[in-house]
Amino acid sequence: MATLQLHNIVKRFEGTEVIKGVDLEVNDREFVVFVGPSGCGKSTLLRMIAGLENATSGDILIDGRRINEVGPAERGLAMVFQSYALYPHMTVEDNMGFSLKLAGVPKEERRRKVREAASILQLEPLLERKPKALSGGQRQRVAIGRAIVRNPSIFLFDEPLSNLDAALRVQMRIELARLHEELDATMIYVTHDQIEAMTMADKIVVLQGGVVEQVGSPMELYHHPRNRFVAGFIGSPKMNFLAVERVSASPTGVEVRLPGGETCTVPVDGSSLRDDALTLGIRPEHLELDPQGPLSGRIEVIERLGGVTSLYVRMQDTLITVSADGNVENRVGDTLHFGFDRACAHLFDVEDLALPSLARHPLAGLNRQDNRAPSVAGGQ
Repeated sequence: MATLQLHNIVKRFEGTEVIKGVDLEVNDREFVVFVGPSGCGKSTLLRMIAGLENATSGDILIDGRRINEVGPAERGLAMVFQSYALYPHMTVEDNMGFSLKLAGVPKEERRRKVREAASILQLEPLLERKPKALSGGQRQRVAIGRAIVRNPSIFLFDEPLSNLDAALRVQMRIELARLHEELDATMIYVTHDQIEAMTMADKIVVLQGGVVEQVGSPMELYHHPRNRFVAGFIGSPKMNFLAVERVSASPTGVEVRLPGGETCTVPVDGSSLRDDALTLGIRPEHLELDPQGPLSGRIEVIERLGGVTSLYVRMQDTLITVSADGNVENRVGDTLHFGFDRACAHLFDVEDLALPSLARHPLAGLNRQDNRAPSVAGGQ
């Protein structure tokens, strides 16, 4: 397949800088996900890689070759869009093979490539149907098949699951992950859904305001977010944040005063800390119901999801989410006492940067590729 490098990529629209000097490397066969809120620049970045937008400055390289002036059709990439963009008067087979027909590929070779892609995507029984006779998930698989037949060096996906319902999105996430394993391909995927990013990516690129906030494996970003934005964006439900005060700081931990007045020591490196006002970050799944716990508040909302119950607890001016067992018997209006796993807590300074955690998380560096067996060709 292929590698991709972006060197100091900048994009301006009418004087407004929307991509602000992005540097990134995508390795061969990686599944890389660009994630961030609407307007962060992730789709613009993908379109520049595809050649649909020109970079204002910087270099885009595929396998070490600069491609800034190379047209989209000559870059050897294939893009799958949010809309399926299928020809309604053509069959599935004709839709998948249309780009090959335009390229002058002989009929028998087109047919072979389409049949191979259809087998991978489990579309063989549907080849004679037209798009109106397909479900949303089937149409998206046809759009992916149209990309596969071109045998691209890199697959580009621009929010391809946004038009599907929740159940189909889950199914298609599984199918895309399986497809990546089967094709052993380099893939770049854009989404605003951090669950898609966490479940599919080998490497996540978190963007905000045209800037890359952090790059890393899903579990690395989960356990070691660089700043408060990444901490709040990665993880579902989102991380809770509480204003706390520094009591003391050392290279082995920072003691803080919690909103209720009690103190605790968080295992982070406080050797360079100069701020007294800090923010404590705790994920809902790391809060623990405890009648003697140092934190408390009134339950305002309860969401029962079966095996898990989300409790929304008002602590002064802050609403805290607590993930509890599905069978908890608490009711709205109850006062809830709880503590937290200090090894999983985070501290952020006044600039919202995370203090380095001293806790060890064995899965922090794990990505999906770490569990893959070597390919037949001997890839690692």
